[in-house]
Amino acid sequence: MYFSTDYVFDGSKREPYLESDKPSPIGAYGESKLLGEREIRDGWIVRSSWLFGPTGHNFLLTMLRLGAERDEVSVVDDQRGSPTYVGHLAAATRELVELPHGLYHAAAESDCTWADFAEAIFEDAELDCRVRRISTAELGRPAPRPAYSVLRSEQPETPRLPHWREGLRACLDRLGRR
Repeated sequence: MYFSTDYVFDGSKREPYLESDKPSPIGAYGESKLLGEREIRDGWIVRSSWLFGPTGHNFLLTMLRLGAERDEVSVVDDQRGSPTYVGHLAAATRELVELPHGLYHAAAESDCTWADFAEAIFEDAELDCRVRRISTAELGRPAPRPAYSVLRSEQPETPRLPHWREGLRACLDRLGRR
C-alpha cells in the first residue's frame, strides 16, 4: 500500500482529477510522490488530498491553535481541494485492500478552498475568529502548490468517503472540541 497525493497534478484542470489523468507535478514533493508510485509493481496506490486528523501537524490543528490565539487569520482562497479526514481514509483503505491491486483516488466528498475550510473549523469548534481571504501569491510560500486538486475516482468499486464537513465534525468530536 502506497499513499500518494493530489500534488502529482499541476492544478490546471477545473474539474476533478481522475485516475486516468496524466500526472504533471509542479514541485519536488509531487515529483517525489510520483516517483514512488512508479516503483509500485504489485500493490495499491492510494491518492488522497488535504489530510487532517487529531494528531500530528495539519491544517485543522493549526487553525484550532490560531483561532484560539487570534481574532483574525489570513488564509488562502485561490486553492481548491477536498479536505480528507484520516479516519475516513483509514476506513476506505480497509475496503480498498479487498479490491484488485491498482491506482485509486480516495478523498472526501465535495470540495472547498482553504479559507472555506478554516471558516468551517471556526464555526464548528465555536471559535470567534475571522478569516481574511488572501491569494497564494500574498501568502508567499516558496514551494508551488496546485490551485485545483480535487480528486475523484472513476472506478465504481472505489469506496466513497463522506463529505469533508462530516470528517471535520468527526475529528472535532474525537478532539472533544464540539
